[in-house]
Amino acid sequence: MTKVALVFRTIGERTSERALELAREHIRPDEELVLSDCRPFTEAVARMVAHEYASDLVVAVDADCLILEDLRPFLEADDRPYVDCYVFDRFRGRLHCGVHITRADVMRKMRDVVPPELDPAYVLRPESRLRKLALNALGEIKCFKGFHILHDHLQWRRDVWAKYALRELRSRTPEQRRRLDAAVERWAETDDLELRVAFEGVRWARREVPEDAPPNVLSEVIASLPARGAGELAALGIEELPELSRAEVDAYARAHAERHPPRTERYPVFGLGLSRTGTRSLTSALHTIGIDAIHYPVDEDTFRALETGTLDFRFMGAFDGITDITAAPYYAQLDRRYPDAKFILTVREEEAWLRSCHNHWLGRDPFEVPTSPGRDTHLRIRRFLRAAVYGTYRFEPERFRWVYREHVDAVRRHFAGRPDKLLVMDIAGGDGWEPLCAFLGRPVPQQVFPHKGGVLSQRMLAETDDADD
Repeated sequence: MTKVALVFRTIGERTSERALELAREHIRPDEELVLSDCRPFTEAVARMVAHEYASDLVVAVDADCLILEDLRPFLEADDRPYVDCYVFDRFRGRLHCGVHITRADVMRKMRDVVPPELDPAYVLRPESRLRKLALNALGEIKCFKGFHILHDHLQWRRDVWAKYALRELRSRTPEQRRRLDAAVERWAETDDLELRVAFEGVRWARREVPEDAPPNVLSEVIASLPARGAGELAALGIEELPELSRAEVDAYARAHAERHPPRTERYPVFGLGLSRTGTRSLTSALHTIGIDAIHYPVDEDTFRALETGTLDFRFMGAFDGITDITAAPYYAQLDRRYPDAKFILTVREEEAWLRSCHNHWLGRDPFEVPTSPGRDTHLRIRRFLRAAVYGTYRFEPERFRWVYREHVDAVRRHFAGRPDKLLVMDIAGGDGWEPLCAFLGRPVPQQVFPHKGGVLSQRMLAETDDADD
């Protein structure tokens, strides 16, 4: 039986007591660490990673998260190094935030990481930055899983203001800015008071904090936001909410479940696109509409499934599919093994794809000396899949061009006459929610289509400083 530690983090959110009740009910932890009013957040992170855990998994839950689903079955089956949970966010839609499932060895490695000085990524997202550095050191990667969790619903309005002032500071990259701008545009179209408060927080940060503010200034601003929120609400003439009851939470949760019923029809979904064709964007989009695919898994079980040719991916019991070259060369076998599966082939303009592949493969030596068992497994999978898909360990443009054309043609031929089984998407060229949701029978979400890894349409490229890499 898996031992699970609950780390609950609160700085006085309106949902704190109710969130802790729900976390205990739906995680049933073997040990608990409650971190109350740890400010700044770097202090909460430091205390979390310094703790000596007796458990196999550590589930960190922020007090702005209301867990409405039993997580224990997944925790018993899960051995991913890190799972970032998709939630229903009050202001921005479906996204990953607020609940994090971390294996104990990753948590110990986070403790060993020396916090980087004057690093904006650490200042803005200290937990995320430490975990990323720890995963890199272990040769592991994160994955995502969706649950029925409400994030940022029923909060103090002063906290909403402060949080969205901070969100603006965290959104100063082209992709993050694009996503936040799309949300702000929706807020402007409603008379929802909480959305107005969030809008005012964003507007304040854009007005008062320069884009080029150094890390020390950002730290000072972030530390001032909680106290500033109440004053800003008073200046706006907006009243605060009363204390939150469990009855209010339960009624709100029932209404939310009626508006967002869970996906009842379950079937595997496999992304067959080659690397750098928008596979990460596709994965994120699938999670947004409730389909939990793993992008390029690099664990020992995956390697055994590949090298034995069985394609017996153990994680398919808890997840809905795979994207990237882990699945790409095996479309025929996966089609036979999973007769109800759906397949998505991502394509891209050839020259742009070749440039992206060239840049992507630079510095990714398949024969580097591994520094950990996880890194060794990662490299074995890298070598195996490069050989299986491209027939080479190194980037060679004409070989890649030939492989790309052959792969796209072969997949199209295999699924010819079965439009219900295969969708071809040019995400870099602008394909988005409409074809994907129509193919999978899912409602179109009211949020922008995700673009990861520099895969942007020509229109978006013209609006940003991103290079096509």
